[in-house]
Amino acid sequence: MIIDRALEGRVALVTGGSRGIGRATCEALARRGATVIVNYAAREDAARETAAACEAAGGKAALARFDVADAAAVSEAIKAIGKDHGGLDILVNNAGVAINGLIMRFKDEQWSRTLDVNLTGAFNCTRAAATLLLKARDKGRIVNLTSVVGESGNGGQAAYAASKAGLIGLTKALAQELASRGVTVNAVSPGFIETDMTAEHLPQAARAKLVERIPLGRIGAAADVADCVAWLCGPEAAYMTGQVLRVNGGMLM
Repeated sequence: MIIDRALEGRVALVTGGSRGIGRATCEALARRGATVIVNYAAREDAARETAAACEAAGGKAALARFDVADAAAVSEAIKAIGKDHGGLDILVNNAGVAINGLIMRFKDEQWSRTLDVNLTGAFNCTRAAATLLLKARDKGRIVNLTSVVGESGNGGQAAYAASKAGLIGLTKALAQELASRGVTVNAVSPGFIETDMTAEHLPQAARAKLVERIPLGRIGAAADVADCVAWLCGPEAAYMTGQVLRVNGGMLM
């Protein structure tokens, strides 16, 4: 757990920040002194709990409700954040959905929704935030949450894997595009992490077999990922861009 004030005075937007890795990331950034904007799409109660946890951790917090897949809503919300908070230094593209199914039975709307949230959502937020992040110059940070599945593939998760693989390509392209102004763009690739999403898609019977595939012998915690994101957002990672940081217990090396 990182506890310092290296992000004092910086403003961070975390999409999908109301639960899971998003919530843990909000708290990790708050512990480092950031003002954290907690984005959510539906669960205002959970978002308020996250904001309260951020303030308890020593940071400041505010809420921003929008669907990352709605480009107009994203643009309006990020403009308001820049105005209300005097800028934006950090963007964590965490919002995501996992709709699983075999390709022969997969519906058009399931494919579209997965790509719209996981990949296009990150594009929408980055495009809307780019001007503010460039003004932050060498304090500007973008971190995209991809997945081990985006690197290795996984049967029954074609849409999810494609969206997360796409995020890696987006990360590398943006890293080159924004580097001249000192803005870094990196990705964090979690393995299997204990979250509501994992619990929903990972039957108990499969857990023991999964753990056997992980050299460290356990499913990860959201804080394992969040601390890596917070590190990438700090001054220690100023010379790191276009990289994929794997947080998977050794599942993929």
